[in-house]
Amino acid sequence: MLSVVVDQPQHMAVQERPMPEPQEGEVRIRVRYAGICGSDLHIFHGYNPFVSYPRVIGHEFVGRIMSVGPGVDAARIGQTVVVDPVISCGQCHACLIGRRNVCSRLQVIGVHRDGGFSQYACVPQGNAYVVPKGLADASASVIEPFAVAANVTGRTGVFPSDVALIYGAGPVGLNLMQVLKRVYGIRAFITDHFDERLALALQVGAAEDEIINTRREPLEEALEKRGVQGGPTLIYDAVCHPSILEEAVRLAAPAGRIGILGFSNTPSAIPQQELTKKELTLYASRLNCAMFPQVIEWIEKGLVDPGRIISHKVDFRDVQSAFDLAERDPRNSCKVLLDFGAP
Repeated sequence: MLSVVVDQPQHMAVQERPMPEPQEGEVRIRVRYAGICGSDLHIFHGYNPFVSYPRVIGHEFVGRIMSVGPGVDAARIGQTVVVDPVISCGQCHACLIGRRNVCSRLQVIGVHRDGGFSQYACVPQGNAYVVPKGLADASASVIEPFAVAANVTGRTGVFPSDVALIYGAGPVGLNLMQVLKRVYGIRAFITDHFDERLALALQVGAAEDEIINTRREPLEEALEKRGVQGGPTLIYDAVCHPSILEEAVRLAAPAGRIGILGFSNTPSAIPQQELTKKELTLYASRLNCAMFPQVIEWIEKGLVDPGRIISHKVDFRDVQSAFDLAERDPRNSCKVLLDFGAP
């Protein structure tokens, strides 16, 4: 089989690899589509502290179960499934209190172990969720990024009285917008520097006055002009630059909540007084904690459409051009999928 392998930082190639055999409790999947995430770019560039090389990357993927290991019902063969990349031990403190996504022995498919940028991949059967009937395979590959949005909104909570602000109209920010508007029905603003990305926000549920191009409008001024008095009550940082957290703390309303999704190791300068005087709460959110069933339920109810952010499908053999597109052309690309062909 062919796999996309990052041998070392800045070096990636499509290589012939042995067919993996499903171990006890595992299924072998013939991958159909796999999405490129910012964390895949980080692994390629050598910025991810958790990965070891060489690594078959990719943690957003969908495909068909072709064989099963011992202990797995053979009836699963033929199912089209999407994969939750989070593998936890079930025994540490985090797991025992229901926070398996930060397990002390966490294994992430595509990071700690080989992932879905491959014609075939083996995963634990409990991580393979049956795709909702009628959902296109390409759309199903975006369930994992939706689970990220579901996780951070679950962490912060969303109240009917909330007014939200999302920094960044990339894949995660757009998924957050869709969840906030279509699942929770609240007012939500989204910022970006590119009109093309903000146009996508309109397609996923934003109103015309809820998009803010911060190249043209200072954010605080733009919010005041749109009637946001006292600041947003709910803020999500889907850009993950240290300066954004500093601004978010300053802008947030009293009793506001801020969801943080980034992995930057650069400190943010936040005065303690800003947090305490408004009694703000910061919620860090990593990956997802068993959110696939929730997202699948939203899809089945017609509340969200994950396929709306897909901009390109690229043959996996052209992975370098797909990475260049995802990283260097933010005006014209959003979620870029690698196409591994029909089984």
